[in-house]
Amino acid sequence: MTSLLLRTIIAAAVIAAATEFGRRSPRLGGFILSLPLVSMLAMLMAWFRDHDIVAISRFARETLVFVVCGLPFFVPLAFAQQLGLGFWAAMGAGTVLAAATTAVGLFILG
Repeated sequence: MTSLLLRTIIAAAVIAAATEFGRRSPRLGGFILSLPLVSMLAMLMAWFRDHDIVAISRFARETLVFVVCGLPFFVPLAFAQQLGLGFWAAMGAGTVLAAATTAVGLFILG
């Protein structure tokens, strides 16, 4: 339970920091969000819990695949102004794109 609480607090702190820094400097906010801090912490906690490199390697491979599948989410938001989209339309379009690419990834990987 302590581990879950710690991960939740860390994830919330990263999100809050990225939002605050992103308000002042979009580049810095984007940089913070691009860091795999939560993944690194999850893998560290998994290592200290189980010391199972096989499981962590598989976890890392799966994470790598799904990070790539989720990247299309950002396209409509990044180009919302050029596409004439408002925030909610861009967010919805990004969610649909990410869901579609994730579904394709799940289908291909079996």
